[in-house]
Amino acid sequence: MRVRDWQEILEDVVESDADAGGWRAVAGDRRGGVGEDMFVGHPSIGVFQLKTFAKNPYEVRGVGSRVARRIDDELDPLFPERDDGGRFGVNHGVEDADEATERAKRLEAVLETHADAPTTGDALFEDVMDALDSPAFGPMEYDMYDRPERLDELSETFEEAEALLSSELDDLIDEDVGRGFH
Repeated sequence: MRVRDWQEILEDVVESDADAGGWRAVAGDRRGGVGEDMFVGHPSIGVFQLKTFAKNPYEVRGVGSRVARRIDDELDPLFPERDDGGRFGVNHGVEDADEATERAKRLEAVLETHADAPTTGDALFEDVMDALDSPAFGPMEYDMYDRPERLDELSETFEEAEALLSSELDDLIDEDVGRGFH
């Protein structure tokens, strides 16, 4: 298992060429420390584990790794289903003003269409992600104050990765904030 910067893991997700709407995620507070834990998975791409913390309000640091090459029958129930409550999306920045203008026009058209017709939250979300050319989005189970049960089950399933990534994140935290205030 290769531990990398969390941004590199997200680049793998963005560049995967997988069905954008096929991703699923589980996230919450990190067990036994500062920060957050997240598992992001796609049936044909695999499962990635991320551990992050906010160094300050403008900078997030973290580590991650690919922990499985695919989502098999054992892992599938540990991820939310399409109709579960929360949603997430990964987006890459725009290249220039022309691309930003084009995306804004597509987004405006989507919002106008959904405002004028009966719709569902899921349909709006998918159409917005398509308008923004999101390379990865889908259902997410997230708890900003605790850990979802599925997060604990995934952490136990990938126990060795959990220990290694926790150690690497602790080193990052010590390096960045271990000195306290002077």
